Amino acid sequence: MVGGFPRKAGMERKDVMSKNVSIYASQAAALEKHASKDVKILVVANPANTNALVLKEHAPSIPAENITALTRLDHNRALAQVAERAQVHVSEVKNVIIWGNHSSTQYPDVSHGTVGGKPIREVLADSTEWLNSEFIETVQQRGAAIIKV
Repeated sequence: MVGGFPRKAGMERKDVMSKNVSIYASQAAALEKHASKDVKILVVANPANTNALVLKEHAPSIPAENITALTRLDHNRALAQVAERAQVHVSEVKNVIIWGNHSSTQYPDVSHGTVGGKPIREVLADSTEWLNSEFIETVQQRGAAIIKV
């Protein structure tokens, strides 16, 4: 499901949610009525995690395990930041995790991440302050920053 209200300059994800709830509730009603009960649903419209929850709540006969959300954009942004800082190709960065919803509360976690097979915190030992502050804030606010451009 790619449909969702487009976020505009100055809007937080929570502002978009009031619009998306009605969109996803109506889509869920259609799925509830017409879709096979073993349908697999991938939600990509942000905030994808919350949209998937709304869909699940409004289509109770579809098993929760058949509904998933894709937040790859945030993950890619985190990988790119680490790669740029480490001065490597993004394909060298692995195992970075984004916890939480696509919003200013998400948390990019590099504790299991690697650059060229070495722990990120080891490779970026001289960038500990950046990893603990600017990196996190940039990933959290990247969507808003792009919308401003």
